[in-house]
Amino acid sequence: MTGHTSPTFKVAPVLASTVATVLLLGLLFKAADIFLLLFVAILFSLFLGAVRDALVRRLRLPASIAFALAVLGTLAAVAGLVTLLVPPVVEQTQQLVGNLPNYVSAWQGWLQRLLLRYPRLQELWSAESGKLVGGIVSQAEGAMSEILPQVVGIGHAVVNIVSILVMGIFLALHPGTYREWLIALFPPTRRDMVRDVLRDLASTLKSWLVGQLIAMAVLAVLTAIGLYALDVPYWLTFGVFTGAVAIIPFFGTLVSSTIPALFVLGGDGVFGVTPGTHALLVMILGFVIHIIEANFVVPLITAKQVEIPPVLSIMAVLVVGRLLGPIGLPVAVPLLAVMIVMVRRVLINRIYEGQGTQRAGKERVLILRVPAPDGGVLVAADPPLDVLRLSDLRRPA
Repeated sequence: MTGHTSPTFKVAPVLASTVATVLLLGLLFKAADIFLLLFVAILFSLFLGAVRDALVRRLRLPASIAFALAVLGTLAAVAGLVTLLVPPVVEQTQQLVGNLPNYVSAWQGWLQRLLLRYPRLQELWSAESGKLVGGIVSQAEGAMSEILPQVVGIGHAVVNIVSILVMGIFLALHPGTYREWLIALFPPTRRDMVRDVLRDLASTLKSWLVGQLIAMAVLAVLTAIGLYALDVPYWLTFGVFTGAVAIIPFFGTLVSSTIPALFVLGGDGVFGVTPGTHALLVMILGFVIHIIEANFVVPLITAKQVEIPPVLSIMAVLVVGRLLGPIGLPVAVPLLAVMIVMVRRVLINRIYEGQGTQRAGKERVLILRVPAPDGGVLVAADPPLDVLRLSDLRRPA
């Protein structure tokens, strides 16, 4: 009588998997900025793909012509915005830099009046002002000594931008090729799940990207109009700045609402109010516009397809900023969206709910997946057509 033999533990596969995982994590850590560029290129390719699909769907154009129009239209839109906005923004920025000493003097006068009103603040300021001034001077000296590295950094940034554009165009031209190569890295029994997850990721990132671009444009326009109505100097520069930093949740709102308020503290006020009240009105304007954008504009655009809790957004910005530095802040939210999709589709739906990573036969009917001309796959609509249920409905009673 033979007893039950336990399966043998194979050391070689486990050791090889462990070594491969460590090497992969090391590669990701060392080349994090390169993979970050690839992620931005993927976002750009999704944008081009969304524009191409919209042209094909609405104008009935061939895919190749629609893609060419998407690329040319995007470049034309960027060139038009640059031609329209850059000259006045540069002019206002030059005026801002030239008048900055006057604003510093006005800030100092406002601070002196505040200190005279509150003597205890004057004692605290006299104790800490030397450290503050010394720190500002040292930072200015450091910035002057880093002019050459900054020039080199501009050249490096141009190379990165060109790389993102080229990679994004190629990814949008042949998405099926790269998608199927990635799917082929997984075992055959897991490829259906990977394909579904990739489709969900693409849909989520497209919704976020479209909503974010439109929200940034709305914020820039509303902020510029509001600052102009409140008689804030350099309203166009601050409007464009607000739209640009809106990609960073919470912190972008805080910065874009505070900085314009500083430039009215040394003025004469507006509508008969004091400069301090004028600055408070500017800050209230910024927060009200961001509240309208977050609660009305973005949900209307994305139709609630992308719902990211604010606390998770702030944590994503903090964590990505700590790991990747300032360069990673613009992609903190889309990275969080990717993690949410992965957790929901794989960890919760497949592992915790006991479905496993292999699609069960009773989960949905058999779907035939055949190679498509572009290297992708032909799939049924999502959710797929339930042939069995349809046949039961059509069967005579």
